[in-house]
Amino acid sequence: MPDRPLRLPRRPDRDAVLIAATGLLGGLALWFLGLHNNPPLVALPGWLSLVALGVMCGAELLRRSAPLTALTVGTLTLALDICTGSLVATIAMYTDVVYAAVLYGRPSVAWRIPRIAEVLTVLGTLLAVALIRTPEALLIGFGFGVLVIAPAWTGAGIRRHRDAARAARLEAERTALLAEMDRREAVGAERARMARELHDMVAGHLSAIAIHSTAALSIGEAKASEEALAVIRENSVQGLAEMRRLIGLLRQAGGEEEPAASPRLDGVDALLAHARKAVRDDRFRFVLDDGRGPVPLPAPTELAAYRIVQESLTNAVKHAAPGEVTVRLAREDRRWLAVEVTSAYGAGPGPRAPGSGAGLVGMGERVALLDGEFEAGPVAGPDGKCWRVRAVLPVPEEGTP
Repeated sequence: MPDRPLRLPRRPDRDAVLIAATGLLGGLALWFLGLHNNPPLVALPGWLSLVALGVMCGAELLRRSAPLTALTVGTLTLALDICTGSLVATIAMYTDVVYAAVLYGRPSVAWRIPRIAEVLTVLGTLLAVALIRTPEALLIGFGFGVLVIAPAWTGAGIRRHRDAARAARLEAERTALLAEMDRREAVGAERARMARELHDMVAGHLSAIAIHSTAALSIGEAKASEEALAVIRENSVQGLAEMRRLIGLLRQAGGEEEPAASPRLDGVDALLAHARKAVRDDRFRFVLDDGRGPVPLPAPTELAAYRIVQESLTNAVKHAAPGEVTVRLAREDRRWLAVEVTSAYGAGPGPRAPGSGAGLVGMGERVALLDGEFEAGPVAGPDGKCWRVRAVLPVPEEGTP
């Protein structure tokens, strides 16, 4: 196993260098003036207090890069300083080391330091009282508390506020990210809705134009060409009108879920009449079986059903074999509207317009938005194989539009 690279501590920051330099200069001045905090407790040379001062300055340089190491070294150095006649500068730097250990140390250890400081303060006070046996011993406990508890509590409070600010900032960033995702999703949903509307409103007209223009070019009969051109003109005019209507609706301001002038199922007869004109073939029969009942349907359900019938008839004109095209509308269990369009399955007798499959995708999306069921594909019929499009759309029990 290869050796891990040695990780050197980070360079001390500007604050650490400034505090260490100030403490060193102040400590040297106090030592030369003979201003010690207390007399030596043991017979040790006085110059050792300068050693303690220098080591404490070194620990101060580690307050950000290695705070727990600095606290360990500083605690041992403080014991040496007190035994040799302590300097106020050394004690002041130690309080900053305790503060930095709580503020910058690992959370698993930093949050224990205030509790340890409280326990040591209590034990130190009891020991002083037991040894000195005078009320002045309480002052030693008070000084010990100022030395370790006060900076530990201060560091804990600032760290708590810092962590709360960081959590609030992350929450704000998360909220902004979610808002941006919602905005993109809303834009995507609106673009998909516009694409479905545009496809359903114009595809039928363009399919009829393509079919009849191909027939006019291939047949070569004057009467047939004249009829084809009439159908082409009619579908061109209707297609332009539908485009103008859609563009006008998109330009209107408002937050409605669907356009205000949504088509309804009462216009299915007009769709069948348009399909009859589009094929101009007696071998195609268009039949409507309307079993909706007298109860009105919600506007979103009627719009989805209307567009499904419209797109199914467009596909029948483009792809179906000669035969009967049946549109069935029925209420199932009063809570569902079934829309079913069947047509003969097979190759058509004449030219057909190419398809891209977007119609089936759009119908499936409309049904999915209403939490309904959709299926499309070949099935066995009474007259042979047929193509069936079936959608089941939910209807609220109150039946209000």
